[in-house]
Amino acid sequence: MRKSHPLRRVMLATAATVSGIVLLLTLKPGSDDGPQAAGAAQQGAAQAGAAAASSGSFTGDAADTQYGAVQVRITVAGGKITQAEAVQQPKGGQSDQINAGAVPKLNAAAVAANSAGIDSVSGATYTSDGYKKSLQSAIDKANAGAGASQGSGNAAPVTGTFTGDAVDTQYGAIQVRITVKDNQITKAETVQQPKGGQSDQITGNAVPKLNQDVVTKQSPNIDTVSGATYTTDGYKKSLQSAIDKANASAGSAQGSGTEASPQPEAPQAPEAGQDAGAQDSGSAQASGTFTGDVVQTDYGPVQVRITVANGKITKAEAVQKPSGGQSDSINANAVPKLNQAAVAAGSADIDAVSGATYTSGGYKESLQSALDQAGG
Repeated sequence: MRKSHPLRRVMLATAATVSGIVLLLTLKPGSDDGPQAAGAAQQGAAQAGAAAASSGSFTGDAADTQYGAVQVRITVAGGKITQAEAVQQPKGGQSDQINAGAVPKLNAAAVAANSAGIDSVSGATYTSDGYKKSLQSAIDKANAGAGASQGSGNAAPVTGTFTGDAVDTQYGAIQVRITVKDNQITKAETVQQPKGGQSDQITGNAVPKLNQDVVTKQSPNIDTVSGATYTTDGYKKSLQSAIDKANASAGSAQGSGTEASPQPEAPQAPEAGQDAGAQDSGSAQASGTFTGDVVQTDYGPVQVRITVANGKITKAEAVQKPSGGQSDSINANAVPKLNQAAVAAGSADIDAVSGATYTSGGYKESLQSALDQAGG
């Protein structure tokens, strides 16, 4: 289990380490009313003083339209939008043809304007409106990240493990976890992936390629693996979620100046599921009790609680598990094995117990949630 340090900025979309260069933030919201007005107020606040140049990858909120959702992700360097792309867009029927022409134009316009104040594409009004709303949301997140870093001096690099949201695909869920050290993704892996039938063969070939591509490119902008379109799409969405969580961890960190020497911050109240003995210090390894999220399975919920001492799992237990009928006998055998495996591995990378696939899957997902709370 890896230790996570307090942070102030993160720029995972670029290979370079972030420094607190003070510049005027140039991301400007559009002139439209509504959501844009809120962005304008935030931009005005940012311009009240010099804001740290925003850099990184920011994904806007999905905007629903009459023909489907639109969601935009931007890559920012030094306060400038260097890339814009739609990670979701309306599909099917005429939408495919319309958006094939419209989305590249909107992407180019966002980069050129460096704002959400872009023109709608003729014949793609709904897509354009959704695109601009999601683009503004992404810009707002970039602005917020820059504002959080003001006055912090040089930012400490991101280090830790971040698990993306599970993304449902036509063939099953996929969920990605990344390990980051000093702003570099050192490892990418799937904690869930489609299984059974041809999926085993397809993902057995595709997932290692995707994992390697992430580490090589240091970005969610990875290539689709031929013959594994659904897996790749789900992988990229979950990967982006993991990167967003890493970005968010920087904004939530408090303090000032460069972290040259390990100095514990003021004690904070323990989070839910964490006992008072847990450490919340940049220099101390996690200690305490952490309870993972409840995970629903076909046979009932599974929830795992772990006890951690100096960054090591010393105990794992299921506080909820499927019960009744055959579940009692299955889990009486499976859960102790899973508990033991969690302690031995010190991570959620444990084998499923034969004959208890659903319990094992739920156990590992809840265990990972508990590890995330512990900072692992």
